[in-house]
Amino acid sequence: MNVTIDKNSGYCFGVEFAIQMAEDEMENCEELYCLGDIVHNSMEVKRLYKKGLRIIDREQLKELRDTKVLIRAHGEPPETYKTALENNIELIDASCPVVLKLQNRVKHAFDADKTKGGQIVIYGQVGHAEVIGLAGQTGDEAIIVTTEEDLDKIDFSRPVTLFSQTTKSTKGFYHIKSLIEERIQQANQDSTAFNANDSICRQVSNREPQLTRFSMEHDVIIFVSGKKSSNGKALYSVCKQHNPNSYFVENEEELEKDWFANAASVGICGATSTPMWLMQQVADSIEKFDLETV
Repeated sequence: MNVTIDKNSGYCFGVEFAIQMAEDEMENCEELYCLGDIVHNSMEVKRLYKKGLRIIDREQLKELRDTKVLIRAHGEPPETYKTALENNIELIDASCPVVLKLQNRVKHAFDADKTKGGQIVIYGQVGHAEVIGLAGQTGDEAIIVTTEEDLDKIDFSRPVTLFSQTTKSTKGFYHIKSLIEERIQQANQDSTAFNANDSICRQVSNREPQLTRFSMEHDVIIFVSGKKSSNGKALYSVCKQHNPNSYFVENEEELEKDWFANAASVGICGATSTPMWLMQQVADSIEKFDLETV
C-alpha cells in the first residue's frame, strides 16, 4: 500500500508565522499567554503547552497586568488593544497580514456605509475568532451569515456590502452572494446597492482545486484536522465530494483498519491549521497497519 502526504497541505503562512513567533518568544521566558487557541488543532496546542504557551480568554485578559500576550493569526477586535493599553500589556501581534488588510477594508466600508444607511454583512461562522475581529471593526453592528436562513437578518431595502471570513469556502461565498442578489431584485432595489467582496485568502481557496485532484488520485483519503477548524470542515467536504472513501480524523488514534481493506493507495491531507508532523504521524500509523497485514 502506497501512502502519500499531500505536499500542498499543512500550515498557511499566517499560522506558521504565529507559531514561529510564539516559539521564538518562549526561548526567553518560561510562560507566554496566548489569547485563544493559537491554532485550531488540539495536538499542536498540547505540544506548545509543554513549551510554556498558556491559553487565556478575553475575560482572563482583563485581569492581567504588566505581562506579554500573543495575538494569534485570526486577529482581534479594537477592544483587545484598548484593554492591553489600559493594563500595560505588551502585545506580540501575530495577526495574519491578510486578516489585518481585511479588517481595514471592513472598517472603511462600515464608515462609508453609515452615511448612506448601508449594512456590512460577513459570510462566516458566528463566534469564530476571525469573525469576532472583523465584526469588532463595525462596533459589532455587522450581520453575520452562515446559512441561507441567516439572510433573513438583512434589510434588503437598504444597501448591502458583503465580505467573507478568509477561510470560508469559495463555492459557499458565491452561493450566498447569488442569494443576496436574488433578494435585492425581489425587493426592487437597484443592483448598485449591493457590493460583494471576495475576501477569501487565495492560499486557502487554491487548496480546493488541489485537493480535488489529490482526492481523485487515491483509493482512500485521510483528512487530518482539528474538530474546531472551520477551514478543515470546508476542505474535508471537498475531499468527500470527489472521493467517498474520505475520512476525517484528528490524530492517528482515530484510524480504523477496515478503511484500508483492498486499498492500493492512501492520500494524507489536512487543513491550513494541520501541522506536517501530525500528518506524518498518521502516515506512519497507516504504514504499520499495512505491515501487520503482510
